[in-house]
Amino acid sequence: MISQKAKYAMRALVMLARAKPGETVSISDIARQQGIPKKFLEQILLDLKHHGIVTSRRGKAGGYLLLRPADAVSYGEVLRLIDGPIAPLPCLSKVAYRRCGDCPEESACEVRRVFARVAASSREILDTTTLSMSLTELSE
Repeated sequence: MISQKAKYAMRALVMLARAKPGETVSISDIARQQGIPKKFLEQILLDLKHHGIVTSRRGKAGGYLLLRPADAVSYGEVLRLIDGPIAPLPCLSKVAYRRCGDCPEESACEVRRVFARVAASSREILDTTTLSMSLTELSE
């Protein structure tokens, strides 16, 4: 299950992806339209800014905008930034591998084999679905 923080991050990014290129969107507008607590949204956008996904502008026309094109930001990237590894079991994580303490032998683990297929399918979908693709799919 993904965290509420990850859901909010993705909803905020989709809203930024809908904006015209170069157009900023205020935190207040995102919070109001997406039903995200403003203080929590500020933290999320700072995390995304730190990781080079969004940038901010100050002043009268200030707000946030995508730093990269919407077709260059995948759901998998955002999910990993916010929630960490995408793996249903620690022994399946590509970046935070940990052997399961109750498993005598990974190669013979039936549970691992099934969830390895689940993880591979999930990663493939998340890593190939971009913000721009989700906008297109939502409008169809």
